[in-house]
Amino acid sequence: MKLIRFGKFEEEQTGVIINDKRYSTADFGEDYDEKFFATNGIERLHQYIELNKNSLVEISPDIRLGSPIARPSKIICIGLNYALHAKETNAEIPEEPIIFFKSTTSLCGPNDQVVIPKNSKKTDWEVELAVIIGKKASYIEVDNALDYVAGYALHNDYSEREFQLERGGQWVKGKSCDTFAPLGPYLATKDEIKDPNNLNLWLKLNGRTVQNSTTSDFIFNVQSVVAYLSQFMTLLPGDIISTGTPSGVGLGMNPQVYLQPGDVIELGIEGLGTSTQTAIAYNSSL
Repeated sequence: MKLIRFGKFEEEQTGVIINDKRYSTADFGEDYDEKFFATNGIERLHQYIELNKNSLVEISPDIRLGSPIARPSKIICIGLNYALHAKETNAEIPEEPIIFFKSTTSLCGPNDQVVIPKNSKKTDWEVELAVIIGKKASYIEVDNALDYVAGYALHNDYSEREFQLERGGQWVKGKSCDTFAPLGPYLATKDEIKDPNNLNLWLKLNGRTVQNSTTSDFIFNVQSVVAYLSQFMTLLPGDIISTGTPSGVGLGMNPQVYLQPGDVIELGIEGLGTSTQTAIAYNSSL
């Protein structure tokens, strides 16, 4: 299935995509949140759709899409997880996954505007595969790690590089600004994605392709990342793991390139759709 949430920001209703059409599942009565995933919600939703498939209400393709999951307990990110990206940033290949967090308040819809933060000079883009956890995971093994995955989504891990790298060395500061985590357009349940470790992904800046790679360039694949994280923290249903970005970010260019108001960022992942964000300047009145 493909799960969506739609409507005004922080007032989203739930829905699904069937044969490229959007349908409301508001009458199902549950948001796509931790409780939903923890209580076998995907299977229950599938049963609901089967029973009500002839009466589902179609929604306009023009309506705003929100994040396909409600605000999770945490957004965990993996740094330098593509070999070529590590090379372009002059970083050594990590021996273990590099872990950092994004604030959950950075989460937004896939086509929402990205706000260049106040005092920002170096706002950057990062197309990434996001993994959504389906059930509580603690000290799990690589061999069964995918059993704990609910599905996958497209994510743009926006990053303010000065905040991230030049303001005390805490990456989370450069990752957590409002609108810095557009997710979606949908969550594809794991049965929709044959191999998450072999997906094409790309990003365009103002129509020019700047990132074009495949998750086969992972240093640490999806299974190893999920299992690894579970050794250090409990993963809860609905948690998002963003698995890193390939080469082609602004930080790695010579000269470096960063977002300006009016820039248009388009991105996509094989099987997970596309999204588009337009950059705007911070405005305290918004």
